[in-house]
Amino acid sequence: MPLHMQFGADDLLRCRFAISPLCQTHEAVRTLRRTERHGYHLPWLRRVREALAGLDLSELWLLMPVRGYTPDFLGPPPEVPYAPFEDELARMRATDPAVARRELALSLECTPGAAGSARGRAMLDDPARAVQRLADVTEAAWRALVEPDWPRLRALLEADIAYRSRQLAEGGLERLFADLRPALRWTDGTLTIRNSVVPAQTQDLDGRGVLLMPSVFVWPDVISGFAPPWQPTVIYPARGVGGLWREPDAVTADALVRLLGVSRAAILSGLEEPASTTALAARHRLAPSSVSAHLAVLRGAGLLSSRRQGHQVLYERTPLGMALVGGG
Repeated sequence: MPLHMQFGADDLLRCRFAISPLCQTHEAVRTLRRTERHGYHLPWLRRVREALAGLDLSELWLLMPVRGYTPDFLGPPPEVPYAPFEDELARMRATDPAVARRELALSLECTPGAAGSARGRAMLDDPARAVQRLADVTEAAWRALVEPDWPRLRALLEADIAYRSRQLAEGGLERLFADLRPALRWTDGTLTIRNSVVPAQTQDLDGRGVLLMPSVFVWPDVISGFAPPWQPTVIYPARGVGGLWREPDAVTADALVRLLGVSRAAILSGLEEPASTTALAARHRLAPSSVSAHLAVLRGAGLLSSRRQGHQVLYERTPLGMALVGGG
């Protein structure tokens, strides 16, 4: 059913991007039971199989109907562009019990018999305890399913935002939304999401703008419909997911050396997580000036991105770099 988001003048000035490790965690949990999402993630699914044996995700799955409402407090839209998982989890734990109960009841109604089940009744009878229980399960899911690969996931999400930001700067919202997903349509100041799981409705943004969040796990869906008091949000599939989990083999590594040269291939292949010029020079036993020159070439070719963290500049692979290393 379509969701129509109506933009006013103020909303056009208040569109922003964010990355949410909490959102990625819940979408990873959802992906485990959504076979239509498995195609891109089979290597990840195989790797986490053992960790899943020690996880009980049934309480979260009860609140994730295939068609219907998932409580917004499970993954509230971030207030900053990038918040650490621990900060987001603390915000989830601080949910007002009255808000939690209202959203829990709405979600449980989407699954026949859920509200009357023993677990559903327990959540509604003690929403404050339910919030803490759900936060505990979410934290366990993060540690087992997402945290080990977070540097790789974050690099892909940040690369997507960098690309979308350039589109926004060059062609405005019309160009940005035209390239996001076929399910999105921008017409005369209204953004229409055609495959939203919420009932057909029109949402006046009322000067709050829209938060745009790329997701590794959400494909092929586009998710929206966050109700007040939450920030209106659109969660969409990030670019480059197809090559995310590919790992290099001997043939790929040899081809990479022939293409880039020994040193650049080693630097690109070894960037499993962000690193500085100094760290890479020590790791590969090269002069910092040589590493800096190699990084400039790799970045200029679109294989690396860079970001400042304190006094350091950290380099990480872009989706194109990931695909090249993985043999994509």
